[in-house]
Amino acid sequence: MSTLSRRALVTGASATGLTLALSRTATAAEPAADAPAAAAAAAGADVAYAAFRLVRLRPGDPATPEMTLPDGYEFVPGDRYHVASRAEYYSFVRGPATADGIEVSVRWPGVTVAAVVHMDTRLRIRRDRADRHRFAFTLPVTQPSADANQPTLQIWSHPDISPGMYYKLDHNDPDRVAGPWATVPWPAKEARSQLHQLVAAHRILVASGLKTTAAAKGHRWFVAGFETNNTLHADNPPHWHISYNSGPDFNSPTHNTHFWLDADAKNFYNGMDVTGLGRLRHYVGDPAHLYDFAGDANDGRGELVATMTIREDGGIDIAPPEGPAYALAAGRDGTLTEEVTVLRDGRPWLRVATEDRYRVGVMTIRTKGLSNPADNDFTLLRYDPLTGVLA
Repeated sequence: MSTLSRRALVTGASATGLTLALSRTATAAEPAADAPAAAAAAAGADVAYAAFRLVRLRPGDPATPEMTLPDGYEFVPGDRYHVASRAEYYSFVRGPATADGIEVSVRWPGVTVAAVVHMDTRLRIRRDRADRHRFAFTLPVTQPSADANQPTLQIWSHPDISPGMYYKLDHNDPDRVAGPWATVPWPAKEARSQLHQLVAAHRILVASGLKTTAAAKGHRWFVAGFETNNTLHADNPPHWHISYNSGPDFNSPTHNTHFWLDADAKNFYNGMDVTGLGRLRHYVGDPAHLYDFAGDANDGRGELVATMTIREDGGIDIAPPEGPAYALAAGRDGTLTEEVTVLRDGRPWLRVATEDRYRVGVMTIRTKGLSNPADNDFTLLRYDPLTGVLA
């Protein structure tokens, strides 16, 4: 039986720097952190991984509960796999694969756990009537790696996953920060602005025909922001993506943009990772060319897909090879924090502003047509505030 407990804190480990306690039956000569996985492999069973998040009813000082696994399963060793924040605690386990799940027992005096999350699902909690601090849940152990469990940690919504497009919105909460985000000021402006820019970028890719063109080739656009709670993917400093996969995913040749945001939420740098070329660096005024890797044109990078250039106002020009150019530009206050202006062919087209109420799972998108009132729109996205799954 493997146990991770609050005793680790008593011995001097921090809430994010945990130690694995040996089970009562283990001895100092036994490599307890690796024994269950090794035993499963020796027996011919598949070794699988699972993660879970314990969501606190009320945020408080980061702390670690007592947790027990059944024989044959263990906590994955390493600080980044056992993380406490003000709002939650998450942990990773491994052992023989089982879709039916294993029982995880938790005791957390003084803390009420409102929900347990695995992947994009809330697991049923079984309260112990004899001990009000204890509960249990059944955890499926099915994923091939720890990294495959990252959806357990993220709260993200997917408004458009369709031919030519993978569009994701990240919902960030200052009480959930982990990893590098726990040691820096909360990026309030950047977290808010990325949502305006993501929505506007998606609108541009659709209206310009760039999504349709990608779909016809079996390619896709990847439009996504940054997260602040995932120690397996330290998404820092704040940045977002308008990337192009020359195929169905990132296993395909890719132009992967990274638009870095400064403290005023302005784009100031694009580190674009290009398959076979490494990182290409672009600053304000430097055009970044994205190609489709189809054919031998442009030194083997194929035909031009789009050109993206960071603007002086912190926005981004997005120019298809043919047709009008578009731009994400600053709002009425000269920044991209409260809203963004979308230009088409150099003229104001839309004004986009979002508000994300991440603790209740409601995001509003207000779009004002600046050249045609028919473009006015109000969209309400409702999502599970603990998983991001759209209602």
